[in-house]
Amino acid sequence: MMRTFGLLQFVSVAALGTASLTGALPAAAQDTLLDSGSLDKGTADQLYPAKRPYSPWAGRNFPTRPLFGDTHTHTSFSFDAGAFGARLGPRDAYRFGKGEEVMVKLSRPLDFLVVTDHSDNMGFFNDLLAGKPDIVADPKGRRWYDMIQSGQGAAAAIELITAFGAGELTGPLLYSPDSAPYRSAWQETIDAAEEANDPGRFTAVIGYEWTSNTSGNNLHRNVIFRDNGDLARQIVPFTVLAPGSDNPRDLWKWMAAYEEKTGGDVLAIAHNGNLSNGRMFPMIEPGVDKPIDREYAETRAKWERLYEATQIKGDGETHPFLSPNDEFANFERWDKGNLDLTVVKTPDMLEFEYARSALKNGLKLEQELGVNPYKFGMVGSTDAHTGLAAVEEDNFFGKTSSSEPGPGRATHPFVKTEKATIMGWEQTASGYAAVWATENTREAIFDAMARRETYATTGSRMLVRLFGGFDFVEADANTRSPALIGYTKGVPMGGDLTAAPEGKAPTFLVAALKDPIGANLDRYQIVKGWLDAAGKVQEKVYDVAWSGDRKPGADGKVPSVGNTVDVANATWTNTIGAPELVAVWVDPEFDPAQRAFYYGRVLEIPTPRWTAYDAKYFGVKMPPEATMEMQERAYTSPIWYNPAG
Repeated sequence: MMRTFGLLQFVSVAALGTASLTGALPAAAQDTLLDSGSLDKGTADQLYPAKRPYSPWAGRNFPTRPLFGDTHTHTSFSFDAGAFGARLGPRDAYRFGKGEEVMVKLSRPLDFLVVTDHSDNMGFFNDLLAGKPDIVADPKGRRWYDMIQSGQGAAAAIELITAFGAGELTGPLLYSPDSAPYRSAWQETIDAAEEANDPGRFTAVIGYEWTSNTSGNNLHRNVIFRDNGDLARQIVPFTVLAPGSDNPRDLWKWMAAYEEKTGGDVLAIAHNGNLSNGRMFPMIEPGVDKPIDREYAETRAKWERLYEATQIKGDGETHPFLSPNDEFANFERWDKGNLDLTVVKTPDMLEFEYARSALKNGLKLEQELGVNPYKFGMVGSTDAHTGLAAVEEDNFFGKTSSSEPGPGRATHPFVKTEKATIMGWEQTASGYAAVWATENTREAIFDAMARRETYATTGSRMLVRLFGGFDFVEADANTRSPALIGYTKGVPMGGDLTAAPEGKAPTFLVAALKDPIGANLDRYQIVKGWLDAAGKVQEKVYDVAWSGDRKPGADGKVPSVGNTVDVANATWTNTIGAPELVAVWVDPEFDPAQRAFYYGRVLEIPTPRWTAYDAKYFGVKMPPEATMEMQERAYTSPIWYNPAG
């Protein structure tokens, strides 16, 4: 199922990186493909009309390469990050994202970065660290100050998080948005983004995290601005503690008020449903204990265009309990409890925490309410609390400063309560957001997010396309420009298909290209969810493109790609897998009367996990239960099918 055609035999993988998935071929190359039979005349006429510009790149109005970035980075301006030991501020985070060496260095610069410090108590930690008199006069403030000074910052951070979730930050421990230190921190955050922003080269996006965490249940959202500092300075972020609210409906009201006041644009990205204990994607609204209504569905769908499907605190695509027939579902699980491990997880909570089950329930709610509240695209991001968006497996600097590289970080508890323990090795080196933007600017990146033309990766920078329509044919996979034909004949990831023509099923043009310095690809899968005639949600995973000459079994599943990982030496080889995968797939079980969604999942071949790199570098032995190898992956935003149009 790996396709390599004509001219491609004579160019390197690095050279065909952009051309293979996004570019048009020169006329001479087109003639070569026509002569070889790899490109039929009809397709050629459609892709390359007789009067096209001499430059095949001229006049294009669609995105030609993905931009990779992080929509979720914390610095010392977040009260918990500071307590954990972060001393890097927003300016440092942006410098690092641009590729500068800030104690650590990325293998390649990011294209964009959003510093999303917690809106609650912004500016508090620096005063705590300095021992501000009114803070240390408070018994809790004195305790946390003493803990930090004695090297127990991580323990102090956990106490701070728990106190915040319990609503115990009051008096001098609470910095409200109208306080001078808070406003100063927000202005400095904006200033850092304005200074770092370099349109066309690197985009520094303004943002913050609204941190609803009542009783330790994670309902966090990152708020992303399309705008520059002139508009962002007109407001202060919405908080959870007074005068704010822990209710997402109130956040959405704040977002509407911001747009009305400034004429700007914002959106929100929900994250870490796996730590919400069943509250992130509800059917019964938390706090009111009633089924969610149309207003909730409409408002959430308007403001929450994306979901953070993978990050350091675990992967959020699906769970083996929810997807027992998916052999790749058991991946980087954090499923022991809520954020602060004060309440243990139970199986009934899982359905309302993961992306795939939320997408399925969204179909059901759309049938009932006329609106799908869970019609979101996918991104990954880090949630690093160090100021360092460093999640490559061999360059992983941890969730917090207390879990930066060291011989004992994997075997030291990351969070431990009387209810449960999450060990250091359970941290996930993930992830990044890939955005199909037309240019590297705040406006273009935001617009791509708003139309959900995005995908999540667990840290790899593979290039992934997904187009859906009703007219793709197998020959379309033979072109070296699937993007051109994809936008011409269908819709990209994040789009909609409606009212299938008589006798036609949805067809999908899929394409993936390996990370230039990463591992080869194992397979491209399409995950389908649908609402059946009985009103029950269903799911199925299809292998649609894969490397080598493997044959699907009787169950339709393609066998394992193999494994070249040498765990002891933390190495692997690209002697298996493929540098690219391209195919056209037709839904073989399509019912035009049933609502459905389709998203792509691309897997790399097995490679060493960060724990293997640590074991090799520090010469330590990992506990037997620690995961030592993994398959990096990407999740595209879905394409939805609605029979009603």
